[in-house]
Amino acid sequence: MVARLSELTEIRVRQPERIAEAWQRRRTRELVGTDGRLLIVAADHPARGALGVRDDQFAMGSRPGLIERLVTALERPGVDGVLATPDVLEDLLLLGALEGKVVIGSMNRGGLQGSSFELDDRFTAYGSAADIASRRLDGGKMLTRIDLADPGTVATLEASAKAVTELAEHKLMAMVEPFWSTRKDGRVTNVLDADSVIKSVHIAAGLGATSAYTWLKLPVVDNLDRVMDATTLPTLLLGGDPTVAPEETYARWGKALSLPSVRGLVVGRALLFPPDGNVAYAVDQAASLVHGGAA
Repeated sequence: MVARLSELTEIRVRQPERIAEAWQRRRTRELVGTDGRLLIVAADHPARGALGVRDDQFAMGSRPGLIERLVTALERPGVDGVLATPDVLEDLLLLGALEGKVVIGSMNRGGLQGSSFELDDRFTAYGSAADIASRRLDGGKMLTRIDLADPGTVATLEASAKAVTELAEHKLMAMVEPFWSTRKDGRVTNVLDADSVIKSVHIAAGLGATSAYTWLKLPVVDNLDRVMDATTLPTLLLGGDPTVAPEETYARWGKALSLPSVRGLVVGRALLFPPDGNVAYAVDQAASLVHGGAA
C-alpha cells in the first residue's frame, strides 16, 4: 500500500517494519537502458549539514518540502533514479516513488560541513556494501575529498577503497566523487581547475581491489576534455550549487555530455531548487540533454 506524505510519521511510529518489507517488494530495473546514460537526482546534502541553495542557508530545511520536490522530479520522463541517504530514500520508498528507479545509497556523511573533522569523512549513512545489497539498492556513493595537509584524508581513502571492493563483490555500482581540496579561512574548499581534478581522478580510479564497477562523479570544469582523457571509467557529472543562470548551466552540461566517457548527470540543487521554482521544467531540460542527445 502506497502511503501519503502526511502519513509518513504515523507509519514510522506504528509500522516501521513496512520499510524493510517495501525494500524487498520494490520493482527494480537494469542500471542503464539502451542509450547507456543516466540522469540521477541527488538529495544527500542535508545529512552532512549542507542545507543551503544560493543565498538561502536553509533552503532544504523542510523535509516535506524536499520530498515533494523529489517526487515531482522522479515522476518526470527521463529521470532514471535518485541518490540519497536512508532517511530520504525510505520516505520516497513508502510513497511509491522508487518503483522502477535506480537507487544509489549515500554512504559517508560524517564529514559535516564546516567541521574540523570534515575530511575524515566517516561512513555514517549506509555503512557497508552489505547494507546496500540487503535492501536491493543499485549502488553506493562515497564523497572522497583529498587534502594533502589534512590527515583525515587517508582514513577516507581507506574506507572508500574498502567500499569499492565490497560493492564490486555484490556487482553493484561504486560511485566515487573525488575532489582535490584545501582549507581556506578554516573551511574546506574544492580546487576546480583541470589539473587538480585530473589528479583526483587518478587517485579515485585506483581505489579498491577492482575498478570493474566503479563510476566517477565529477564536477564540470574548464578543459573538461583533458579531465575525461584521464580515465576510461564511466562518469556522471554533478550539478553543484546553482549560482549561474540556468541557461548557462544547461549549455555547459550539453557540451560536457558530448564527451564519450560522460554518461549522464547526478544533479540535486540545480534541479530541485531552480530560480523560478519550476522543478518539472528544470528536470525536463536535464532529461532532454541526457537522453535526447547532447547539445
